[in-house]
Order: sequence, then C-alpha cells, then structure tokens
Amino acid sequence: MKFAFIVEHAVLYGVARLCLLLGVSRSGFYAWVEREPSARAREDGRLLVLIRSIFNRSRGTYGAPRVHAELVEMGEAVSQKRVARLMAEDGLEGRSPRRRGRSTTKARPGVEGENVLDRQFEVDAPNRVWVADTTYLTTEDGPAFLVAILDLFSRRVVGWTVGAKLDTELAREALRRALALRQPSAGLLFHSDRGGEFTSTAFTADLERANARRSLSRPGECHDNAPAESFFGTLKDELDINHGRIFASPEDARSVIGEYIERFYNRQRRHSNNQYLSPVDFEAEARQLAQAA
Repeated sequence: MKFAFIVEHAVLYGVARLCLLLGVSRSGFYAWVEREPSARAREDGRLLVLIRSIFNRSRGTYGAPRVHAELVEMGEAVSQKRVARLMAEDGLEGRSPRRRGRSTTKARPGVEGENVLDRQFEVDAPNRVWVADTTYLTTEDGPAFLVAILDLFSRRVVGWTVGAKLDTELAREALRRALALRQPSAGLLFHSDRGGEFTSTAFTADLERANARRSLSRPGECHDNAPAESFFGTLKDELDINHGRIFASPEDARSVIGEYIERFYNRQRRHSNNQYLSPVDFEAEARQLAQAA
C-alpha cells in the first residue's frame, strides 16, 4: 500500500515529496494515519502479544505449529495459518534442525543381537520400549558425553547422565536412574546401537537383572534408532550446540543439559508425536484415559 510505504520512508524522503512521487494527497495520507485500526488489526495485535510470550517461554524454539497448539490450549480460536503469518511478520522463527554431528558409536567386536524393535517406533503404553544413545559434547576442559534413555511411548527422557569419559559406567548410571524412576515390569524392550557402553558384560547383566529384553541397531544403520537421534538433534539445536556452543566443563554441560531435560523438554516442550503435548502431559493424559476405560 502506498500510505504504508510513505510511513516507512518518510524520515528519509519527507511526506510531501513521497506523496507527490506516488500521486496521493497529503490530506489523504494523514487521514489514513489517524484512522483507528480495524477490529482484525486490533485482534492481530492482541494475538501477537500472546505469541511473543509463548515464543519467549519456548526459548525461541517454537515454530507456528507448537505456538498454535499452545494458543488453542489457552482457549484461543485461531488458525495455524494466521499464527504463521503473524510470526513471519514479527520475525519470529523457530529453530530448524541442523546436520547430524559426529558419531560416538564404537561397536564392540563380535556382539551378537537382533534388531527386535525393527523401527516399530509407535508404542501404545509407557515402559514397553526404551531407546538409548550417546552423543559427543565439546567443553573447554575437553570432550564430554551425554547418555540418554527415552521411553518410546512419550519420548520422555527417563534416564540420562553426562561425563568426561565414555564407558560402561556412564551408561550404567543412566540406566540406574531410569530403572529407579520408572520401575518397569518384566519384558521391557531396551534398544540401542552396538556401542561398547551398551553391550558390555556389566551393562548386559544390569538389563538381565531388570528382566529386560535386548534389541540392537544393525551396524551402520542410524535410522534403526531414529527417535534417540532425533532427540539429540533437538537438544543440540535448541541449546546452540549445533551452532558452536562450547561448555565450560563437563560439570557445566551436566547442569545446563539437566535443566533443559528435566524442566523444559520433559515437562514443557510440545512434541509433534504426542499430539503437541509435552511428554509428561502426554503420559498423564494416557493414565486418565486408562482409568476411565
């Protein structure tokens, strides 16, 4: 619109000159400026305040689908298309995934085991299938490693740990935390890659004591453990690790990642696989439905 163009460039060129160049009257321009905004414009302004608040609470990570889900839960009758338009106009853009980082998998020679999970990533109840993986972190004191275990039903991180050394004990600590938190029944399927931290004698014994079954990704097939890979991609992007972030130390990495997992990812972050509920809320809703059945 010509009048909007004049508002944007009036400081540089002056109103009178721009009106002359664009063939509009100054009186018409000033009448347009003084006109009250339309009802839709006022509503856009109100929605934008809410959108900015949601976007900021998400740490700048939410795109239009998650912002829309939050607004709907708040009782706002608004389309996702409108949310996307308002976010674009305001320069609000959720984080987009970056390329996968370096692999930490060091397969243990001679490991026997089938891919029992076989990429069946849809699970109908908690504590039926857990997936685990390890990823590399950079700190000023040297490398660090994150081991995470997710419940495939809700994608909730049920066990995790960060340490300066990638070994069996790091993985065992994450497993101990998961077992203590969830106390799964016998028959849990535990899926991981063939890394030595997950296939060692000690870790295998821990699984056997928990009456858990083993499933292993095929060699070189990262997509066999896609949900765990996806979680690491999300974490690294939203904590700026994919953008060059270096932690001060393994202890600093542990603190930052712990706050992200326990306070944000598990309890607040809306997951597309969970109908845009957080993992904790998705599990709570599942329990309510089971009790009502």
